[in-house]
Amino acid sequence: MFLSNTGQQTIRNLVDWIAFILLGEFTVAVCVLAVSLVGFSMLTGRISIRRGGQVILGCFVLLGAPVIASSIMGLLGPGTETRLTSADTVVYEAQPREELEPANNSPYTGASSRRRSPDD
Repeated sequence: MFLSNTGQQTIRNLVDWIAFILLGEFTVAVCVLAVSLVGFSMLTGRISIRRGGQVILGCFVLLGAPVIASSIMGLLGPGTETRLTSADTVVYEAQPREELEPANNSPYTGASSRRRSPDD
């Protein structure tokens, strides 16, 4: 009559709904409004720059939480020593360039020495 899996599925749906609300389009819209209102308040001198920075940093952390968490989990996961080693880089040594031909033309050789009169 009662399935034990139903309760777990309900909790899973609830967690998915909360994650959608916290990380979905609604949150992005709220963060855009918050940053614009705080920016306007900072412009008019009602809020300090420190408080404005806190709001912007909070929006960054809220919207970037999945990426931040996956980065931390990737660093702490198995095989960490291969991810943290220095990357294989190719370094090219700079070679002296070849000699350039001297420029035989001058921008002033075609100029005429005759002055123009206002009547021309």
